[in-house]
Amino acid sequence: MAEKDLGYRRVQCTGRGSYIISLPKEWVQDIGLKRGSEIAFTVQSDSSLVLVPRKLKERDEKDEKSKLREYYVVSDPKRDSESVYRMIKALYAIGADVIRVHFKNAEYAEKQKTEIKNLARDTFLGSEIIEETADEITFQILIRHSEFPIEKAVRRMAIIALSANRDAISALKNGGTEIFQGVVNARNDVDRLALYVVRQLKWGIERNLFRELGFNTPKEFLLYRIAVNDIKTIGENALNIVNSLSKFQKMVEDQTLFIKEPVDEEIYSQLLRFNAAAHQLFEEATHAMFKREYRDAEKIIAKRASFVTLENELITLMSSKKLDPNIAAILRLILDSSRRIMEYGANIAELTLNRTVEELCANYAVK
Repeated sequence: MAEKDLGYRRVQCTGRGSYIISLPKEWVQDIGLKRGSEIAFTVQSDSSLVLVPRKLKERDEKDEKSKLREYYVVSDPKRDSESVYRMIKALYAIGADVIRVHFKNAEYAEKQKTEIKNLARDTFLGSEIIEETADEITFQILIRHSEFPIEKAVRRMAIIALSANRDAISALKNGGTEIFQGVVNARNDVDRLALYVVRQLKWGIERNLFRELGFNTPKEFLLYRIAVNDIKTIGENALNIVNSLSKFQKMVEDQTLFIKEPVDEEIYSQLLRFNAAAHQLFEEATHAMFKREYRDAEKIIAKRASFVTLENELITLMSSKKLDPNIAAILRLILDSSRRIMEYGANIAELTLNRTVEELCANYAVK
């Protein structure tokens, strides 16, 4: 139906303190509303109100469910398994609702079906196996944006990634299989959330539904895409640290490396201090991003520059010590991961400036 101006309606107050407004007769007749018909009300981000008759809303929801985006992937023994997995992940990212994987070889199918099930369980948020035969497996993505909004997913990503980084550094003194596995699991959780957010962003871009995703303009898609990538890298860096520590510990256990004093307390204390500052700056940056605070984001950029001296002092301290090369490499890796967290925080703050400066300057009045 073409857009039509139906004029203004006066808000009235009943004796019971309720506010009412009459509906345009022409619209009521066109839609086919009758006495007792129900209308759904939805408040938009700009405070406007959308009215949709229940029968139309239910019809649209039914149509949406019936238009599932279904794709097929063929797995051939001659084809690299990783190639198949990459294709499935790509389909999830672009918004596939149903993915059917067909296996050409029955003997090969059993092993790969198990691997694909693990992939779906460990990588795709909200996926469920809905069909399985000897030569085919089908899974469907059931989660929707309204159930787990983008902002909430990004917040969760940041919490898990920073926690993984903190645990990785603590493993330098208190390392063990349990801590190492915890960091691995956390990194996997961050990756799963990242893929989900990318999926939701692509869904919103395709439909130009930026307001439904909580954004003021389509430009914010880019901001969140970059933020997700930075947070994901924090998790990857945490994994790199524990992998290095694991190899180091194995060398000590195998007696191919002999270390009398593995950790210098002064350096470790300074590393913890620098890392805590990095975490605080990153948390402040994400807070400014979610709250759309231009002034706070501007302060964070200046704050990042103030930590350069602390970083240089730590580098000088590490250089002045006679450290085992293996330990020195791990310490530099930890320092680099903390520095990167600060850089990511400054990047997010910069993006927040770009996100909010237009609103700020458009409403600025010279006094």
